[in-house]
Amino acid sequence: MWKTLALGVGFALVASTAMAQGQPQCNERDNVLALLAKKYQETPVAGGVTNTGGLVEVLTDHKGGTWTIIVTTPQGMSCLVAAGEGWRNMEKIALDPEA
Repeated sequence: MWKTLALGVGFALVASTAMAQGQPQCNERDNVLALLAKKYQETPVAGGVTNTGGLVEVLTDHKGGTWTIIVTTPQGMSCLVAAGEGWRNMEKIALDPEA
């Protein structure tokens, strides 16, 4: 349940950010990763595959500074969907109160 809720909230935030920016910023995945590594020292820290085969990735600078979310199509085109500052890793939450 928590996972579904988090994905729904995440999708809503990503969609609203992408629409606010107007045109999506896209390029080949290798180019996008190289640019984010060079400019912001960001590397992938999490990812997952969508039901349509897209790869969603979160990149951070590992210092709590910047973060970026990209989606890559099965054809290899990556689009920036959200970016910001102040990334924080969350601790795992036990769903079992006995755990």
